[in-house]
Amino acid sequence: MSLTLGIDLGGSAIKAGAVDTDGGEVVGELQSVPTPAGATLEATRAALASLAARFPDCRGPVGLAFPSVVKAGITYTAANVDRGWIGADAAALLTAAAGRPGVVVNDADAAGVAEMRVGAGRGERGVVMMLTFGTGIGSALFADGRLWPNTELGHLEVDGREAEHRASARVRTLERLDWPAWCERVNAVLARYHTLLWPDVFIIGGGVSERWEEFAGLLRSPARIVPAKLRHTAGVVGAALYAAETAVH
Repeated sequence: MSLTLGIDLGGSAIKAGAVDTDGGEVVGELQSVPTPAGATLEATRAALASLAARFPDCRGPVGLAFPSVVKAGITYTAANVDRGWIGADAAALLTAAAGRPGVVVNDADAAGVAEMRVGAGRGERGVVMMLTFGTGIGSALFADGRLWPNTELGHLEVDGREAEHRASARVRTLERLDWPAWCERVNAVLARYHTLLWPDVFIIGGGVSERWEEFAGLLRSPARIVPAKLRHTAGVVGAALYAAETAVH
């Protein structure tokens, strides 16, 4: 069994796991450390090094799901991390921290890759949009299984405000919204996305998906709406799959 290390940098925690990339499954337990306050480069590098050291059996490339537009290992945005990441060579930082080749991918794209390969999107054709509701709203867009990277649709304006400032899981908590009130906002976001891109399927993931049964019946869209299957492991699995596929090609 070939194991690849996948790491997912979230708003409150950085999770890591050994992933069997043939089956798309986490082997053993996920490990985590708190996301450093402000997620500065040096503090994040130290946290990544600490996590990578816990997985000596993962000897190949390591993948990092990161909340930014990522192109050729460079991070270009910093909505929920320190602005020092803008223009930073995140892949080089990860390589140095992990002591092995590092590959960095947008966090929602990583979750989407996992769901399309081994989760709720497996076998789906047409246009599929993965949405992760957490600290912000991440998006991953697929056409016949092929990823259009770095869509970042959580920053799209919906009724005068960025979508993630209206309907992220964090906003639901901060504003103490009950499920009907929150889902009304989510439905407005889904309607805007559908009008622009006409997806056939929305996959709903992120931390809030752990409570899917409590709000699923309140969501509305002309597109099918399905829950993510990998839930809290999607970013880790997707980062590992992306790293393994990138190394092969």
